[in-house]
This record gives sequence, C-alpha cells and structure tokens, in this order.
Amino acid sequence: MNELLLNISRWSILIFLVASMLEMGLSLTVVEVVTPLKNVRLIAVSIIANFVVVPLLALSIAKAMRLEEPFATGLLLLALGPGAPFIPKLVQIARGNLAFATGLMVLLMVGTAVDLPLLLPRMLVGVKIDAWQIEQSLVLLMLLPLFVALAVHAKFRSLPSWLVSSLGLVANMSGLLAVVLIVVLNLQSVLKLFGTGAIFAGVVFVAMSAFVGWLFGGSDRAIRDALGLGTGSRNVGAALLIGAKNFSDPKVNVMVIVTALVGLFILLPAATVMGRRTKAATSLGSLNSRQRMKS
Repeated sequence: MNELLLNISRWSILIFLVASMLEMGLSLTVVEVVTPLKNVRLIAVSIIANFVVVPLLALSIAKAMRLEEPFATGLLLLALGPGAPFIPKLVQIARGNLAFATGLMVLLMVGTAVDLPLLLPRMLVGVKIDAWQIEQSLVLLMLLPLFVALAVHAKFRSLPSWLVSSLGLVANMSGLLAVVLIVVLNLQSVLKLFGTGAIFAGVVFVAMSAFVGWLFGGSDRAIRDALGLGTGSRNVGAALLIGAKNFSDPKVNVMVIVTALVGLFILLPAATVMGRRTKAATSLGSLNSRQRMKS
C-alpha cells in the first residue's frame, strides 16, 4: 500500500510541475516576461539575493541550529531552488509590480536549472549527485513546458479560458495531493521534527529570505514588495523532485514540505497586509489629489 501511495505522490509532483508551467505560459506573453528583465541593476541584485545570499543564509542557519544532515539538506535544496510558480499570485495579492514578478519568476526558474546541478554536489560533501539527471529533469518538466506554452500563446492569441483554468485546477489538485501524501507517508518523521529545531529553522529561513529580497528591492515599493515575496518563495516542486530522485532519507523531503508550509503561513498573510497597505495609500493619494483640485 505504501509503495502505491509513494508512486502516486511522485506522479503528483510531476503533474504539478508540468501543469503549473503550462498554465503560466498560456497566461503570459513573451513581452510580459522579457520587458522587466531589461533593468540590468534590478536583475543583478535579484540574482545576488536569490543565488548567493539565500544559500549562504541556509548554510548559516543549519550550522547555527545544528540541524541534522537530512534537514540541512532539505533547507539547502530550497535555498538553491528559487523561482516558485506562485510568485506572481502572491505579488498580485500584495498589489506589487506584477510584470516584474513574472519576469523574475522565469529568470529564477532558468537560473535554478543551471544552479542546482552545479552547486548542490559541491555544497554537500560526500554526496554523489547525477548533475545531468537533475538538469534534464528540470529542463523537461519545467522549462520545456513553459516555453512551449509561451510559443502556443504567441501563435494563438485567443485561447479558450477553460483551458488555462483547467490546467490551474490540475496543478492545484496535484500539488495538494502530493503534499498530503508526503506528509501521510512520512507522518512519523514530521512528528519527530518537533523538538529538533527544524521547524524553527524553516520559519527563520523563510522570514530572513523574504527580508533579504525586500532589502535588495530598492526604494520603489511595488518592486521591493515583489522581490521580497519572490525571494521568500522557493521552488518547492524542483526541491521535491531533486529530493525524491537523489536522497533515500525521507527527512529531506519532509523538511522541504514543512518549510514550504511554513512559508505559506508567513508569506500569504504578509502579501495580504501589503495589499491592504497599498490600497489604503492609493485611496489616500486619490483623496488628497481631489482635494487639491477642488482648492
């Protein structure tokens, strides 16, 4: 029975990745993706925050809290895998710069496909990882579906709305199923997290990652909020894919799942607060403008 559920969870992860990428590509245009990437300074600080500072942050947290090796590995997988598919949704809730969030997401996804296979074997001493297999998996399951969907959208401007919404539903359901099955199959391991410091490490990691992005975002509020939420959101699908294929200890993926859940509990309310703050500021600005016009 466990073997059957394990296979279902693996297929759920694969379906989640492909469906998410197809939905994203069919919802965007190439121009929407490319335009924000023309700001060289902003892209440079985004890359530094996500591919340099956050991985160093994960290593520091793991060392400072003396996490068990599997938990530290799970945290590092998330740190080396930015570019969560739901970044634009979070930024939309926060009323941040959605165009930048979309371009950032694609940039980070492409970077993850290069970064994970190259750096992970060098940062985990004594662990042998098939870099080509990782690269191949990320390209086939994430980048290829995204680029194909972008090409289809460019060719056929008018697509049936049910197609995109159906893909979104498939992605959401398969992602939820994968999370539930991983937790159920590793319930004992999840319960054992209490008292290990792993959950607290996940909280600190997500909060500090988001703060790093926010700090690097500069003076523009909409950009700052988008980069903060984008840096705090890690690519859970990619981390689970690598964890399932290359590590036999279930604690690795359990750490990924628990940290991802912690991230949702932190970032979703944060995005909501940001959105309300922005709405209030916009309303106040409009009111002041009308008063000046009357006077």
